[in-house]
Amino acid sequence: MPLHAHDTVRSPNIRLDSGNAQGQPRIVILGAGPTGLGAGYRLKELGYTNFAIFDRHPYVGGLAHSFVDDRGFTWDIGGHVMFSHYKYYDQCFDALMGADFTLNNRESWVRMFDTWVPYPFQNNIRYLPKVAAFECMSGLIKAQTGKGKVASPAAAGNFGEFIDAVFGEGIATHFMRPYNFKVWAHPPEMMNKHWIGERVAVLDIDRALKNIMLGQDDFGWGPNNQFRFPLMGGTGEFYRRMGESIGIASPEPETRNAGPTANAAGHIHLNKTAVSIDIDRKVITFADGATERYDILVTAMPLDVLCRDVLASAAEPELASIAATAAKLKHSSGYMVGIGLRSRSPGAGTPDTKSWMYFPEDNCPFYRVTYLSNYSPNMTPDKDNFYSLLCEVSESAYKPTPGREGRDENAVIEDCITGLENAGLLEPGERASIVSRWCYYADYSYPTPSVDRDDLLAQVIPWLEDRDIYSRGRFGMWKYEVSNTDHTLMQGVELVNRLLLGEPEHTIGMVYKVTDDGRQAAIHERSAHAGSGEKKPAAPTPSPAAPTIIVRTKSIGDVKEADISEEELGVTQGRG
Repeated sequence: MPLHAHDTVRSPNIRLDSGNAQGQPRIVILGAGPTGLGAGYRLKELGYTNFAIFDRHPYVGGLAHSFVDDRGFTWDIGGHVMFSHYKYYDQCFDALMGADFTLNNRESWVRMFDTWVPYPFQNNIRYLPKVAAFECMSGLIKAQTGKGKVASPAAAGNFGEFIDAVFGEGIATHFMRPYNFKVWAHPPEMMNKHWIGERVAVLDIDRALKNIMLGQDDFGWGPNNQFRFPLMGGTGEFYRRMGESIGIASPEPETRNAGPTANAAGHIHLNKTAVSIDIDRKVITFADGATERYDILVTAMPLDVLCRDVLASAAEPELASIAATAAKLKHSSGYMVGIGLRSRSPGAGTPDTKSWMYFPEDNCPFYRVTYLSNYSPNMTPDKDNFYSLLCEVSESAYKPTPGREGRDENAVIEDCITGLENAGLLEPGERASIVSRWCYYADYSYPTPSVDRDDLLAQVIPWLEDRDIYSRGRFGMWKYEVSNTDHTLMQGVELVNRLLLGEPEHTIGMVYKVTDDGRQAAIHERSAHAGSGEKKPAAPTPSPAAPTIIVRTKSIGDVKEADISEEELGVTQGRG
């Protein structure tokens, strides 16, 4: 029987005997992104040797990988910043990166009405035209005094109603609704409110009003709002080093089917695409014809793809129903467009100090742009003479992009360049300074927290775990609120702690119980680590089996951190 989160004893089937790999159940991990790497790193740390990680890409990191283009610019898949909710994550970063990182002050802005509004938006309404500022302030007062379109956040039935209840009609119209549609590519009424919870249920009316009346700025950044970033190699450098520490297996074809000990040099196998998983025999078949047997399977592939296209069984009559349930999960796709430019003045570097910017208006296709060259001096070929902008564009059936049917990346890039001009990020004539155009398409970009998401997960996840399949990660667990890179890495770590040490998982916010019919069922709780800046439980007593590891405690990312992840709303502020 697999170990469930409510169990408190070590599973009798999982052994930590590092001297006898063949006596240990075979743990196979599909995906060498943060989740798979976190699981593998923890397994190796605990002395567990009988495991293997497989990834379809020729590199590790998944959506946290970084690329260097042919002009020497380094690009991330989205605007990653290394906020941390976990001391364990910080310890990993320190161990792998040493002093090879930069420490950056967060400086974020909103672009609207042809001006820059400082973050957090609701505290700087004074930057808007007077009519818009009045509409935002009036709506906020009505909403916070129970006189808005929706009486209270508790009365809201979905994210759209939650926006109306918390922010009021003005902020909803001018910022929240258009911005969030650009992020999620789904109408807010299709999304649940639980991924936010009550973290922004009350805004400070007096503070917003005082800023307007006194004409004072209220910036949501400063010396305590800092984030670390690898000095070289972008976000992916951290995960590259983690993969290297776990070990990349030898790719020689003559050993690929020789069993778990053939490539003893490493546990990670690249260029391996799983095309079928036989649940009955516990056998994975890869695109190259190789097979791999498992006792425990950890998978980070998209949950709908796993259940619909990959799992196979002759003895599981419920599989078709589970696949149909998982297929109801919603997601968006996205383009990451990198624009590398010559500096406006020789030796001047990046022309601005901003970190990232939000764009709610329809004069540009992107919802966020990052001055990636501000994150590290090594993100461009020459920090003094080049700078870089990373644009993020979402896509779905509800929000198509140019040339969507044919995946026309050039059309999306041109649309972004025009948008940068419209938004004032490119000056007239500056197109001539563009030296690099880079584009990455992510078919799975954002897991949509749809209204029915938790009910769907409560059916699918326990069913898989009863068959020794553990789905975790950004699209494995499908819970965006715990899908930052630190969250997803820790999903892998905590799952290993659960399987080997009998510790409950905390990040996924899912607890299992036995129902009247004796079957496992799942209920959802507020994750101990959901969002940014949540209050954390006290550090636990270290397990005797892992005396140096503390998983749940405060970290540098908790000091004056935003209440929820930056890209989610763009309006929240840190707790002082």
